[in-house]
Order: sequence, then C-alpha cells, then structure tokens
Amino acid sequence: MSGNENPESGLIEHLIELRARLMRALIGLGVVLLGLMPFSRQIYNWLAHPLISQLPNGQSMIAINPAGAFFAPLKLTFFVALFIAVPWLLYQLWAFVAPGLYAREKRLAVPLLATSVLLFYIGCAFAYFLVLPAVFHFLTTFRPDVIAITPDANAYLDFVLAIFFAFGSSFELPVAMVILTLLGWVSPQQFKEGRGYAIVGIFVLAAVLTPPDVVSQLMLAIPMVLLYELGIHASRWLVPSKSDEKQTQ
Repeated sequence: MSGNENPESGLIEHLIELRARLMRALIGLGVVLLGLMPFSRQIYNWLAHPLISQLPNGQSMIAINPAGAFFAPLKLTFFVALFIAVPWLLYQLWAFVAPGLYAREKRLAVPLLATSVLLFYIGCAFAYFLVLPAVFHFLTTFRPDVIAITPDANAYLDFVLAIFFAFGSSFELPVAMVILTLLGWVSPQQFKEGRGYAIVGIFVLAAVLTPPDVVSQLMLAIPMVLLYELGIHASRWLVPSKSDEKQTQ
C-alpha cells in the first residue's frame, strides 16, 4: 500500500466510525423516545403543574391551534427523551474523539463532561422546583382581577423550555471558566480581578434570558454569582499557578 493511500483509507475509516456512532446515538434516542411516548400526557401534566397549581380552581390551559393539544405533549416528550439520552449521546461523541486525545486531555475531558451534564441537570431541576413556582405565583398574584390567565399549551411549553435552557446553560459557568483557564486565555487571578464586571454582566444576562419580572431575574443571577466564585476556586485547583510550576521544576 502506497503512502498516498493511507490518508484516504484513514479518512474512510473515520467516516465509517462517525456514521456508526451517529446511528448508535440516534437508535438510543429513539429507544428512549418510544419508551416515553405512552406517557406523553402524564409528562405534560407534570410540566404544567407549576402553573396549574397557581390558577383559580377549575381553570386550565387552552389550545389556540386545534392541533396544539396533540402536538404539544409530543414535542415535550421528544425534548424529555433528548434530556434523558444526553449521557448516551455524549458517550458516543466521546468514543469517537477519545482515540485522538492525549492521556492528559482524556483525564481532564471526562470530569469536565460529567460535570457539565450534572450542572445542566441541576439547573433544570432548580428551574422546575424553585423558579417556575415562584414566577407563576408572582405573575398570578399581582395581575389585575379583570384579567384572566388562560395560557396556551404550546406557548407555555416554549416558555418553560426557554427557562430550562437558560438555567441549564447558565449553570455551566464554572465549566466554561475552567476550560478558558485550561486554554490559557484567562487566568484565575484575572477572573478574581474581574469579579465586579462579571457580577454586572451576570445581572444583565439574567435580565435578558428570563421573563421581565424581578423574581426570575434574581433567582438566575444569584446562583450564577455563586457559580462564578465556584469557577474561580475550580480554576485555581485544576490549573497550577506559575509559582507552583516553578517549584515543581
């Protein structure tokens, strides 16, 4: 076999491996989705509980679009399946890229991936159990009596998914800070010195990502400030300072 053929054969092998990993990822997602389909109504009822519990007795959601009552639970079920299958999807991605990584990169990538998934789940759980009840209680308490809240099923789903994505993504802040430090773009000392600017930016970001109410903005901004502090300590712990490196040399 000539040297010119090796790159082509290697590329074909990588493409075959990529296709196999994509197929396994999609099959795993499909299995989870099929397993959840019979429970789509119960899943939507569970998601709607934070709002329904704040509405007057006998009041429920409506479907402006005639097909909304059918497609909203299906759409939610797909996102729940994707949410559950994230570890399997990331494992397939990891199995594809791991052979090309150095040993040190593997040691760092595994805990970072696991931590990012865990923090995203924690952010979504925080949003469901604490943020949504507080937000809907605030909105329903301070509304005028002449205004009746009759939420649309699809609009409510989009609103809640946006909240989940905002909180899940925001809780990734410590992981992002550690990655920036590992890449050498920002040092832990720079994170510490820029704390004041970061806090201002966090509150601005919270105002953009959350609904226009003070409750949800504070409930996103305050955890992010604490996570920023956690990111500083994690960066210091994982990335040795220059003085430490000189001592070990």
